[in-house]
Amino acid sequence: MKKFLVLLFLFSSQFSLVHYMHAQRRIVTERIEVTNRLDEQPDANALKIMTRYKPSVDSVIAPVLGESLVGMSASRPESLLSNWAADVMVEFSDFLDGKRADLGLVNVGGLRNNMPKGTVRRGDILLISPFDNRLAIAQLRGADIMELMQNIAARLGEGVSREVRLVITKDGKLLDAKISGKPIDPNRIYRVATLDYLAEGNDGMTALKKAQKLDVSNLFTRDCMMQSIKRAKKISSKIEGRIIVK
Repeated sequence: MKKFLVLLFLFSSQFSLVHYMHAQRRIVTERIEVTNRLDEQPDANALKIMTRYKPSVDSVIAPVLGESLVGMSASRPESLLSNWAADVMVEFSDFLDGKRADLGLVNVGGLRNNMPKGTVRRGDILLISPFDNRLAIAQLRGADIMELMQNIAARLGEGVSREVRLVITKDGKLLDAKISGKPIDPNRIYRVATLDYLAEGNDGMTALKKAQKLDVSNLFTRDCMMQSIKRAKKISSKIEGRIIVK
């Protein structure tokens, strides 16, 4: 009886596996920007359900933070949104000892939506930065900073702050790197303001794991973005040649 049950189990498992394999379909994904366009044909039943929650949701997403003079999106090698976000990392990097970092770094993939032109609400930033990433300061020797610049080149660009100037090739090689207009000193300690996620070496930023010291703040990066907009009231960004591809 036991042998019969074992054989029956093996047979049924193999049948299920074959059936599962044949049931697979090709999955195609695409990135859909969340805009008012999605509200053109609302589902009536969904609206009924949402109505009871709308006041509490609006209290979270509706508050106005300020105004963006330009629409911003994130892309490689350099973009308006990644430039702005990396600059925000530096802006709030003085949490440690009152000194700002030498450079800021964000990953393009972590910026999940566009910054609208015009009024910017809290909900807009929650869409751009939906994760619980915290602002971190990684202190690296200059030699390791050069390796970090190579990591960025290999990704064909990430979000770097205005202090950084990189020249890279189309196939991801680093040709030149400067910070605040100067070549990188291999013996100096540089402070990088970034996300704790990247500080762990994720998204190809493996050089950050060589940090001499790592301090992670209690500041969510999305809150830094919100506070930056509140401070400035009006924000903008431009392409400055921070990362040039040759």
